[in-house]
Amino acid sequence: MKIHLKAFVRLLRPSYWLMTGGLSVLVMITLQRGFPDAYRMTLVFLSAALTTSGGFAFNDYCDWQADAIVKPDRPIPSKQFSPSHVAILSAMLFLAGLGTAFIINFLSFGIILADTALLIGYSAFLKRKSGVLSNLIVGLLIGTVFLYGEAALLQRVSVASFSLSFMSMGSIGGNVLRDILSLEGDLKTGYPTLPSKHGINPSAKIGALFFFLTIIASPVPYLVEAVNSTYLIPIAIWDCLLFYSALSLLKKPDVQNVKRQERLVTMSMILLPISLVVGALV
Repeated sequence: MKIHLKAFVRLLRPSYWLMTGGLSVLVMITLQRGFPDAYRMTLVFLSAALTTSGGFAFNDYCDWQADAIVKPDRPIPSKQFSPSHVAILSAMLFLAGLGTAFIINFLSFGIILADTALLIGYSAFLKRKSGVLSNLIVGLLIGTVFLYGEAALLQRVSVASFSLSFMSMGSIGGNVLRDILSLEGDLKTGYPTLPSKHGINPSAKIGALFFFLTIIASPVPYLVEAVNSTYLIPIAIWDCLLFYSALSLLKKPDVQNVKRQERLVTMSMILLPISLVVGALV
């Protein structure tokens, strides 16, 4: 079986490493008010990235039969990888992520172990049982990225990293919108997502609700002194964009508008890491 580099990249989804490993490193910089040692930052980035790719590979392994219906160009349905090879690759990535986290400290290892268990449970069971629960699990996984940064830096998890983890509610809203956009495929494969069970209109409004919750939570890192006041400038811009998208979804919860607002929210999320950098270093 010939394996193409492009298929390998699609399997690992390295673009998401910045969302996991990159954000964990940014939390370290934020709480340090400067740059920790490069060795520790490298270990944090690698452990988070390896675990992320392990989760994506395992998800492809669990979904390959459904992907054969709605995404036949994915690596397994297109026969560029066999299911057994992807399962082995996923296990190797998970073990490498756990091993790298263990080098950092035991608390970091515990968080990566919990993430690994959630990723496996999500792909193998949870996404087939409840769409709402699946959305919340995705948000929880992103939220642990912030906790991981503090655990790796200070060997603790405190109100500082918890306050930053509230930003993951925006990703829950975005995930609900993406479920609306993939509704046709989810109906074919029988996934019980929020839109497939309750329709587009209420799902769009629930997505908007999570954007409003993100706005409410956004000043908390400043209030608990996890960041300086300069953090408030880019985060206020993000809040305005989220507020606009949420209002738009409440007024016009149709597929075309969901597509526009999902794109806007996804692009606007660059303001979160910018706000962390500014809040730490300026």
